[in-house]
Amino acid sequence: MLNKKLITYTSRLPFHSPWFIIIIFSVLGLIGILNHSMWRDELNPWLIVRDSESLGDLIANIRYEGHPLLWYFSLELLRKIVDNPIIMQIFHLAITVVSVTLFCLYSPFNYQQKFLFSFGFFPFYEYLLISRNYAFSMLFVFAFCTFFASRKRTYTYLAILLGLLANSSAYGLLVSFSLSLTLLAEFCFDSEHRRQYFSQSQKYDLFLSIVILIFSFLLCIYIITPPTDSYLHGGLNNGWLTKLDLRHLLRSISRIFGAYLLIIPQHKKWLDLIICATIALLIVILTLIKLSKKPVPLLFYIIGNSVIFAFTYFRFIGMPRHFGHLYLVLIAALWLGSYYQESLVLLNKFSVRPNSIIFIHKWHNIVLMLILYVQFLGGIYSFSRDLVVPFSASLETVQYIQKAGLANEFIVASRDANMAPLSGYLNRKLYYPEIQKMGSFTLFKTGRKDVEQTEILSQINSLLKNQDEQKKILLILNRKLNVNRNDLKIVPIKDFQKAWVDTERYYLYWVDEA
Repeated sequence: MLNKKLITYTSRLPFHSPWFIIIIFSVLGLIGILNHSMWRDELNPWLIVRDSESLGDLIANIRYEGHPLLWYFSLELLRKIVDNPIIMQIFHLAITVVSVTLFCLYSPFNYQQKFLFSFGFFPFYEYLLISRNYAFSMLFVFAFCTFFASRKRTYTYLAILLGLLANSSAYGLLVSFSLSLTLLAEFCFDSEHRRQYFSQSQKYDLFLSIVILIFSFLLCIYIITPPTDSYLHGGLNNGWLTKLDLRHLLRSISRIFGAYLLIIPQHKKWLDLIICATIALLIVILTLIKLSKKPVPLLFYIIGNSVIFAFTYFRFIGMPRHFGHLYLVLIAALWLGSYYQESLVLLNKFSVRPNSIIFIHKWHNIVLMLILYVQFLGGIYSFSRDLVVPFSASLETVQYIQKAGLANEFIVASRDANMAPLSGYLNRKLYYPEIQKMGSFTLFKTGRKDVEQTEILSQINSLLKNQDEQKKILLILNRKLNVNRNDLKIVPIKDFQKAWVDTERYYLYWVDEA
């Protein structure tokens, strides 16, 4: 009897409703994010917010990070609610759930495509489990697409969303800039749109929108431009590539392949680079032809890809969280295409018969489905892996330290940049040999230098000699200790090597005078 009731009830559930996707995504997302062991890139911003002494100090510290203000200011508000980094994870989950909700409820894709996208690599893993500012990109891009029709009455809503997008990350700035140029081009060249806008909008609307955008862009550029004493690796201080480098060019094109199909070719293998770059270009060409009847979305797709590609080639090759924005550009361009009637202007200009590109549309749909299936498999695999293999050994290490009653010991920890998760979870500062003082977050600037293990032991020896009472020191390293000193007694305690990030496996030692 009970089985029959369950079967009857289950059969009534709206499995083909977008809310089914949203609910399943939310439940699994909560399970995944509470299980996720945060790493340095997640907790370093939290520590910057936690331990900055004032608002001015906070802004000064953020400028060494190479990221805009929005994520850090959000964390500051969250800390006023709960002074525990778990609230950051819940907030990050909420960002992604809202993004997926907008996509499922308002995007023009069919149910199967919505399902595959929602549980794909970027929404279900990269921009869900890893709590960083990049999830804002998906939120604001999808919100922009959702409110896109409002531009016929006001640009203010879109300007605010683009301003928030620009101040979420450097890549958010690039996408925001691309969308802004697209809006400008439409406004300048579509007289019918201008007439409709001016007949419905307020007098100050256009001026206000422009002011919001300009202010947002200038604020972002100011913050992400690092101070002169910064040596942020991978950021804006690495210099521009000013010469033609064919291998690097192929690597940059292959980032499009990686964004779509999640495979990053070996940069030392010419054949891999050539094959992946060729496939990426074919997909881009297919998409260009697909959008050829929708000039405005086509323009956005061209500008968005060009701007991110240029940044990738000339400045920073990027990681999945970065070039994932190319995937967002693809999805957004197809979404925006649903707002426009088909136009033959471009086809007539190039004397192309509309019927001759029908087969291209079919092939593009096949390729799009292939991309979505690959993304889906990548998302399921990465999400499941995180449940089994901790991203970082930080949480397990901290749980051991707390259970063993070691949380209040004097802790020397190195490498400092990899110790942010321990400082965040323990909610206390540690002694960092790289700066020779107590600290929590890491800023790559003058006054900090990497140290060898011999230097770490030398500093510990000095610390022991300067103590008023004889007391041993708890040493935590992210590499196994391979040196020794005759005047120190070093006893291994425990190590934690189960982690996906190999630089966040931790080794604990007691160190005392011999």
